[in-house]
Amino acid sequence: MSVRSLFATRLYQAMLGDDALLAELAASCRALATDDRAGRAWSKAQGYRGYTSYASLNDLPQRDPAFADLAKRLNRHAATFADDCAFDLAGRKLKLDSLWVNVMQPGAVHSGHIHPHSVVSGTVYVAVPPGAGAIRFEDPRLGLMMVAPLRRDDAPEELRTFAYVDPAPGTLLLWESWLRHEVMPHAGKGERISVSFNYRW
Repeated sequence: MSVRSLFATRLYQAMLGDDALLAELAASCRALATDDRAGRAWSKAQGYRGYTSYASLNDLPQRDPAFADLAKRLNRHAATFADDCAFDLAGRKLKLDSLWVNVMQPGAVHSGHIHPHSVVSGTVYVAVPPGAGAIRFEDPRLGLMMVAPLRRDDAPEELRTFAYVDPAPGTLLLWESWLRHEVMPHAGKGERISVSFNYRW
């Protein structure tokens, strides 16, 4: 008799390891949240508690050296993750397609979603006050389970319906873009700042 796991879902986690870059990114993100009128208007119209540059700015690595430095580092991590996923890229590389800022105020949430038209997505956490809320990943088979029983509290992580990551400043996460995820409520004080991104092939 044997039991083996099939169809793995990969989650890449690393630390940025550069406090000076995190400080530069924090200053840049806060400046954008003040200066980007279009982004502030879009965030307000969407009921976003805080600010995101998602719909207003698509040139952050060209606009600011801190984001350019970050993009170079992300490219290396994305290549490592692609190799770990055994992607056959046919001699090409994943390309950073979009990169945006999130400055979340207390009470902010980001409901469950995927990132269509992308291969790999991720987030770098710049400022994470205590109680800022975890990111939650959902088992992609959830809609197919129908009458399946719940998992025990002591189930290993790979058998649970949801997986949570409580990030710290500098945490970098990468996942395949089809993986549904959400940001849990920000119950802390102060701003939770992150930079999210997508890669295409």
